[in-house]
Amino acid sequence: MKTDNRVPTFFIVAGEASGDLHGGNLMEAIKKTHPEARFVGHGGDNMCSAGLEAMHHTDDLAIMGFSEIIKHMPYMLNVMGETLGRLRSLKPDRIILIDYPGFNLRLAKNSHGLHIPTTYFILPQLWAWKENRIKYFHQFIDQSLSIFPFEPEWFESRGVETEYVGHPFSEIEGPKTTKDHFYRKHNIHETDRILLLLPGSRQQEIDRHLSIYIEAARAAQKSNQNVKILIGKASGVSIKNYGNDILIETDDIRSAISHSTAAITTSGTASLECAVLDTPEVVCYKLSGVSGFLAKRLNKSPYVSMANLILGRGVVPELLQNNVTSKNILKAIDPLLKHTNERRKMLDGFNEVRRALGLPGVYERAADAIIKRTIHG
Repeated sequence: MKTDNRVPTFFIVAGEASGDLHGGNLMEAIKKTHPEARFVGHGGDNMCSAGLEAMHHTDDLAIMGFSEIIKHMPYMLNVMGETLGRLRSLKPDRIILIDYPGFNLRLAKNSHGLHIPTTYFILPQLWAWKENRIKYFHQFIDQSLSIFPFEPEWFESRGVETEYVGHPFSEIEGPKTTKDHFYRKHNIHETDRILLLLPGSRQQEIDRHLSIYIEAARAAQKSNQNVKILIGKASGVSIKNYGNDILIETDDIRSAISHSTAAITTSGTASLECAVLDTPEVVCYKLSGVSGFLAKRLNKSPYVSMANLILGRGVVPELLQNNVTSKNILKAIDPLLKHTNERRKMLDGFNEVRRALGLPGVYERAADAIIKRTIHG
């Protein structure tokens, strides 16, 4: 608990693009009531814009998969050592961990001896796999803030007090540009349909998914008239040239989602964003052979996409590992490019998803909860 008048200091960690977005918004919400607050830690462009004194950027920390983590272990051990050293010298009032469980849970354990209270915002998906990690919450985390409505019951049934603050997408902003402007930007005719490819925010995801998505999309063009292929490219990744007929959007992915007819999406935040913005989708995910084998053995959840997890049923089709083929993707995406029963049922499901995400004000509620524990006791 903070008892003096010095500037409240938070050590905050996000290791991926989605966590950086949440972290930046959370920092801004805290600064609304405590503009003097200081933030040090790991994050990306959004958190840096909000005032983060950054040690490592998310572009360098976003590592996914078992074999990939092993390959980058020396670097990550160095980051952990630097982090603990900074915590000892900084002595922040609170540590805020955002998703990124492979690193953050170990940090919570390793920093426990420093007696710094720790908040976890955007909880790891222990209900899907690695349930034994619940012990970290029992021993090292003193505040758990959830963004999914089904999580508090799961965590609290296992002895972890959890506060549901709502999901950030309950207040998602619409596209920055109108459909007409977006179409003119990419030289798309009003009678065209856009098939959006969202291959992921990590380079590893791009390398495994995009060429398969392109092959499926070109096949969809052959069986559907007036289909344009558009890639939503995340910052910090590179993609090869697939030809002048492939459109690329880098600045405004949300407008690309909003104005597209359907999407082939890599599982993650983008898949929920498609659901909230009413863009029918096929969700895919492909890990390396070793990582995929281990994930299949360890994953206890029947779904990987958030829309399906939130409603507890298969609203969107999911293709995983060896099932991520152009043939399978074409079969699933083709009905979504037309006015079909499959498309209508999916859109009805998306309405249910939006209702389940709670009321706006997520970051303010999370900020209030953190400040109450940190400053007001």
